[in-house]
This record gives sequence, C-alpha cells and structure tokens, in this order.
Amino acid sequence: MSNADRHAQITKAVTDAGEATVQQLAELTGASDMTIRRDLDTLAAQGVLERVRGGARSLLLRGEEPPFALRAHEAADTKRRIAAQVCALIADGETVVLDSGTTCLEVARLLRDRPVTVMPLSLQAIQLFDATPRPAALVLPGGRPRAAEGALTGPLTLASLAALRFDTAVIGCCGLTAADGLTAYDLDDAAVKKASIASARRTLVATDGSKLGRTAFAHVAPANRLDTLVTDSTAPAGEITALQNAGTNVTTV
Repeated sequence: MSNADRHAQITKAVTDAGEATVQQLAELTGASDMTIRRDLDTLAAQGVLERVRGGARSLLLRGEEPPFALRAHEAADTKRRIAAQVCALIADGETVVLDSGTTCLEVARLLRDRPVTVMPLSLQAIQLFDATPRPAALVLPGGRPRAAEGALTGPLTLASLAALRFDTAVIGCCGLTAADGLTAYDLDDAAVKKASIASARRTLVATDGSKLGRTAFAHVAPANRLDTLVTDSTAPAGEITALQNAGTNVTTV
C-alpha cells in the first residue's frame, strides 16, 4: 500500500469513527505501529486530524464544512476521474474561470498543460499554474484568501469576475439537489460561485456523489442554471434523475 493510500485509509477511519488508536489503524492498514505514528504526525501537521496520546481524533464538528486538508484526502481517485472528464468537455482555446475546492484543484492539474486561458479562484490552483512555464495562460483575480481554504473571496474577486466573460465556469459543490439547486457552506464563497456562473456562457459542476442530495447553508443557483454535472457512480440515482428532469446534463465516471 502506498503512503497516499494508507493516509487516505487512516483519514477515513478517524473521520468515520471520530477517533482511532494506533493499534486499530495498524490492524486496518497492515502497517507497523511506528509507521502509523509517523503517518499520524504527518496528517496532524497537515491539519487533517488531531494527534492524541495513543492515536488520533477527528477535527470535524457536526454540520461544519470539512477543512481543505481533510477533503484533499477524500475520494482522491474519484476526483481525478471527474477532473479528466471535465477537461474533456473543455476545448483548446477556451477561457475558463475555475472555482476553488479539491476537485477543481484536480482540474487545474490537467488544464495547466492545455492551450486555454484560466482564471483560478484559489491560491492552491494559482500556485500550480505558476510553478513552471505551461501552455495555459494565467489570469489572476483580486481578492482575499479564506483561511486554510485559499479560496479567493470579497469585493475584489467579485469585481474581477464582473469585468470578464468566460466560455466556461467550472464550479465546485458543497451541496446539490434538484429542489434547492447548488448550495455552499460559506456566504462569501456562495457569492463568488454565483458571480462565476453569471460571467460564463456555460457552467460545468464537478463533484463526487457524496454532495448530491445534500443542501448547504447559502444558495448559489437553481438546478436549471447548471448546464452539465460531472459526478461519479455513487451519486443517488433518484437525485440524478431529478436533476436531469430539471434540465441539467449529467455525466458519471
């Protein structure tokens, strides 16, 4: 088992149970106690979990948005497949506004090698595009990054979006239902998503199936405003049918 796979398994076990001991995690992964202790130290440094005597416990509170570092370890392979499908729907030469979030960060990894123009809305994605010379053209927005998330929000971000027109908006998702549409946990994040959708000719929503059937705090857009949803096979079949009936094209990977 690779380090990344073991870290993902540990993260899921601690998140699901709320806490776990080193011995429990060693039995789960087949790794030694020493390896598990090193893994827990690494994950704690990344803000994924809290290290406690003899093991670790989850940092996640009920009803709270999972922190970016935790979400980055969840369904990583699924997010990469979704990102690949999203990129397949984007033609060379397009202008793209790219939302924040872990799935959109996987989209950024693929788009940076494409001849497209991209305005990323997170510090993590900007760093990916700016790391080395790439075919993609980078447009930088203004704004203030949300703590830990790196997502750009505020009046300067909204002004940047209002000043431009894009072929495609790639939007991440906190919650999506046919009845309530696209929703977000944070009001500032919702405002940026809404402005991104308004600035683009079409909207692609990229999210794993766990977000479907869930409604978060702040409304972003009705389902009939979303052109295409790219998700995975774990998405509830009934919700997919309802979204399709509302006018959203759905592609599963």
